Amino acid sequence: MPIVVDIDVMLARRKMSVGELAERIGITPANLAVLKNGRAKAVRFVTLAALCDVLECQPGDLLRWEAEDVAGG
Repeated sequence: MPIVVDIDVMLARRKMSVGELAERIGITPANLAVLKNGRAKAVRFVTLAALCDVLECQPGDLLRWEAEDVAGG
């Protein structure tokens, strides 16, 4: 998928654990792990806003687009 999730980068910069972030934004650590590992199909704006609030960042600090490497034959 061309959308890359950089929550782990922001967690490292803030010296915060996944468990602490999950508690502060009000979701389970398991659901945060799904999002963090890029396995989520969607993100609610309220969740994205909570992540930005707690991590003191912008949505673009958490999500970025990368072109897929298309091997042409």
